[in-house]
Amino acid sequence: MTGIAAGLAGFAALLALMAIRVPIAVAMLSVGIVGYGLTNGWMPLLAYLKTSSYYQFSTYSLSVIPLFVLMGEFATHAGMSRALFRTAAAFLGHRRGGLAMASIGGCAAFGAICGSSLATAATMAQVALPEMKRYNYSGGLATGALAAGGTLGILIPPSVILVLYALMAEQSIAKMFVAAMVPGVLAALGYMVAVAVFVRRHPEAGPAGPRADRREKLMALRETWSIILIFLLVIVGMYRGWFTPTEAAAVGAFGAGVLAILHGGMRLNGLMACLRGTAMTSAMIFLILLGAEMFNAFLAQTRTPVLAAQMISDSGLSPMLVLLAMLLLYMAMGCVMDSMSMLLLTIPIFYPIIAGLDFGMSGEDTLIWFGILAVVVVEVGLITPPVGMNVFVINGIARDVPMSESFRGVLPFLVSDFIRIALLIAFPFLSLWLVHLLG
Repeated sequence: MTGIAAGLAGFAALLALMAIRVPIAVAMLSVGIVGYGLTNGWMPLLAYLKTSSYYQFSTYSLSVIPLFVLMGEFATHAGMSRALFRTAAAFLGHRRGGLAMASIGGCAAFGAICGSSLATAATMAQVALPEMKRYNYSGGLATGALAAGGTLGILIPPSVILVLYALMAEQSIAKMFVAAMVPGVLAALGYMVAVAVFVRRHPEAGPAGPRADRREKLMALRETWSIILIFLLVIVGMYRGWFTPTEAAAVGAFGAGVLAILHGGMRLNGLMACLRGTAMTSAMIFLILLGAEMFNAFLAQTRTPVLAAQMISDSGLSPMLVLLAMLLLYMAMGCVMDSMSMLLLTIPIFYPIIAGLDFGMSGEDTLIWFGILAVVVVEVGLITPPVGMNVFVINGIARDVPMSESFRGVLPFLVSDFIRIALLIAFPFLSLWLVHLLG
């Protein structure tokens, strides 16, 4: 069996295991172990297993992941979502569809501290859904805005997926975070425009709320200064070299923990819940990392990534056409796969291909730009049928809204996403200019 055939057989086996609901980490680990043993021998497999797992998890750079996860856990328990939603509602709530826009703004701000899409969506839904229900918002608009807004947690830094991409593609975590800022802001603004267009055609879906006076706006802003300070300290401190990424994550986690105690009223039980949540999430991520490492070792033995890169370079296809094919594949896979698993599975294959293509930029700029595009497309998968994990999370909270209505509610936001992806592809400087400005 040729290398490409063995690699394709491994992918087929992986998809078959996923189809029968084997967890993605276990599926990748199983296929990787069996494939490596069959292609390279069982004794070399044992020798590889003996060293690879230790090497994988003894890497200092991976310690940034549980620290950012802990930061998000503390942010959830600190009541930050309530303060952020109240601030956004004070400035936008008097507009038609304003509470939906405020939900998106709150998700963007909370995602900057939390870093998890599902946690952002679920936490903001607890605060925003009752308010939108009180003002008779349609179920589709309310759930759609929260599901779409929740995806901002995966893009706006700090983001665990951006950290993982930076580590796998050997890029600077700080530069990846800075590169994601403009696309993240564009996403939030695009979602708000989508709400404005939707309520213009369907005014009854998002009635206007009362207008807040200047005093109420200032009071709302005062509640969020500490959150803004933590975000700026983490991002600016990391980029300016005050902290390493791990130190910045530790500073952010400490600051969020202090806020959780002082403002969120967190006590010992809450602290233990945060630590348990961090341990469970980190264990899940690390198990997926181990599975991806084993599966990618098998692919390396078959030389599938190298052969695929060679085939594409010899095909004569334009770099842009290759990029579009990859993004379409991400979009299709995002409908049925977990976003983190999808990136960990594909980056080792796509990385050498993208690195070998000429987009008229430096190699570093190309890999940063591609990383942002990949995360944005993965983000779209969180609200795309038939899976759309964010939609399922929000619909589980809004039990009175039919699932079909929630999926119809995300359609305007998907249109906004497709426009944003097209802009990011056509104008790479949207992702790169801030990196160059601060560099």
